[in-house]
Amino acid sequence: MYTLFIILTILACVLLVFIVLIQNPKGGGLASGFAGTNNLMGVQRTGDILEKGTWILVIAIMVFSLLINITNPGMSSGSGSGLKQQITPTAAPVSPLPGSATKPVAPQGEKPATTDTTK
Repeated sequence: MYTLFIILTILACVLLVFIVLIQNPKGGGLASGFAGTNNLMGVQRTGDILEKGTWILVIAIMVFSLLINITNPGMSSGSGSGLKQQITPTAAPVSPLPGSATKPVAPQGEKPATTDTTK
């Protein structure tokens, strides 16, 4: 189904490009040839047909995009999105017991200060 929706979306996009390119923004284009008649043997003006076709294809692309998102095979039902990873909490640092003698640890990259014991 996923591949079918992608193919339908690409097809709708190509058809939408052709319909938009056929239209003339000032009412010319293909609509100018039929401008004299509003209704010819039950057929509407070409401009109205192209406008309705544009809206139908835009809505179809939106629906197909939602369906692609719903039927995405990369998403498993139990694990959520593949981009999100669960962060495991680390153990909190253990504080030294009161009264125990511990040496302070120097930050990385620095040498611990040495005390002169020869005095």
